Amino acid sequence: MKLLLDTHVFLWLNDDPERLSKTVRELCSSGENEFYLSMASPWEMQIKCQLEKLTLAMPVEELVNKNVQENNFKILAIELAHISHLAKLPPHHKDPFDRIIIAQAMLEGLTIVTADHAFAAYTVPVVW
Repeated sequence: MKLLLDTHVFLWLNDDPERLSKTVRELCSSGENEFYLSMASPWEMQIKCQLEKLTLAMPVEELVNKNVQENNFKILAIELAHISHLAKLPPHHKDPFDRIIIAQAMLEGLTIVTADHAFAAYTVPVVW
């Protein structure tokens, strides 16, 4: 399965894995899934760090690169098609970072891993 992690799932996977659901922990340990991180997530993390709403053990770039190298995460760039697809999304979710993740998952055929119930309002596969 191709899994696109919501930002909080990426953070919990690295710093607080007990917060992940049993299903998500099993998906992470099975060795059968591909993990994607939207470029929106490091962007969101960097903003929150600068606003002092998030504290990380290492710089955002280092954390992301570590997961790319050690856990074979794939970084999903934000393309113009993803941005254009935002116009087709109903306004169920107001968070711009979550909206771009939803658009990316729809266009790229990915399943979103999130604890955010607002994602269920969209026609995109979600697992928690």
